[in-house]
Amino acid sequence: MTVSDPILNIDPLAQAHSDRLFAVIQQRIVDAGGKITFAEYMQLCLYTPGLGYYSAGNQKFGQYGDFTTAPEISPLFSQTLARHIQDVRQQLTEFNLLEFGAGSGKMAGNILLQLDKEGALPDYYYIIEASADLQVRQCEYLEQYIPSLFEKVIWLDQLPEKFVGVIIANEVCDAMPIHRLHFDQAAWYECCVTIDEGVLQWLDGPVNNEELKQRTKVISRNNSQTDYFAEVNLAAEGWVASLAECLKQGAIFIIDYGHDRASYYHPQRSQGTLMCYYRHQGHDNPLILPGLQDITSHVEFTALAEMAQTSGLDVEGFQTQADFLLAGGITELLEAMSSDNVTLDSLQQTTAIKRLTLPSEMGESFKALTLTKDLPELLPRLQLADRRYSL
Repeated sequence: MTVSDPILNIDPLAQAHSDRLFAVIQQRIVDAGGKITFAEYMQLCLYTPGLGYYSAGNQKFGQYGDFTTAPEISPLFSQTLARHIQDVRQQLTEFNLLEFGAGSGKMAGNILLQLDKEGALPDYYYIIEASADLQVRQCEYLEQYIPSLFEKVIWLDQLPEKFVGVIIANEVCDAMPIHRLHFDQAAWYECCVTIDEGVLQWLDGPVNNEELKQRTKVISRNNSQTDYFAEVNLAAEGWVASLAECLKQGAIFIIDYGHDRASYYHPQRSQGTLMCYYRHQGHDNPLILPGLQDITSHVEFTALAEMAQTSGLDVEGFQTQADFLLAGGITELLEAMSSDNVTLDSLQQTTAIKRLTLPSEMGESFKALTLTKDLPELLPRLQLADRRYSL
């Protein structure tokens, strides 16, 4: 793997931070007898308190971060999502919102502003945020951006026992620790991480988890290659099951980059989908820069849909992000923003819409999976270009 000079030229303070996390990982490997699964390694890299990528105070979003999410690109993304939320609200007698991983807080602010404009505010807008640092930033941002609506925002440490309303997860599942599997010479192995002479190294180990053993049989149906890597996100599947238990009535919108199962485990995708990002530079080596870089994997939406159905949820829709946004009226919102005059802002938003919807940008690679429970009617916008047949 080749990385460019900006990645290699690490600030001394950042390197010291990474070294502290490396020591934690090294001790965990020693305690485990010489190796840990990649899922354990990814959990440590991203979520070790005070040291993990999402638990420390590094800048992550926007121009000076490591990646840019859709809500950062344009407020029209959040405003369009608010329209889909409004379709659900019309079928509820009680209405709250719950967002996982609220990032900078921009999506929460723009959703609340749009719902306020339509006279459809929730009782409360709950946020579950794993990063204490991001929670502080979200609080500061929202208190300034929506002072009149700020009292509706409440941060939670865990899922409520019962919830009625809409749950939102934009680019959440891709950051959950994944198991990585390797098919080599007629046998499946689980990819593990070890240390050799002070350097993190890959090491194939046995597949001990029964769920993973069953998943290898599913993956093998799609291809017969002798050297093949694949990811399985058991954490995301368990998360969907927990949402199903919590949600009594309403909907769940899961938006992320990913594929249906047939595409996800396609023979040509022999290296899997594991990627890392540091200062907007993508590469494929998660064993460097622990704590400093994002580690991510595409979402296998078929597995989430299957878990949803098993857990009592209805799979209401599966669309590309482009179709989801167009069905929600993103172009109409742009026209309302532009009014009769062509302004610099409207031109910038037109460019942003292209980035959100064009197939060569985020339009095709990102998908929207909509899950519901006990809604009396179908959500009409989700019938446009519905791809549930592919799941």
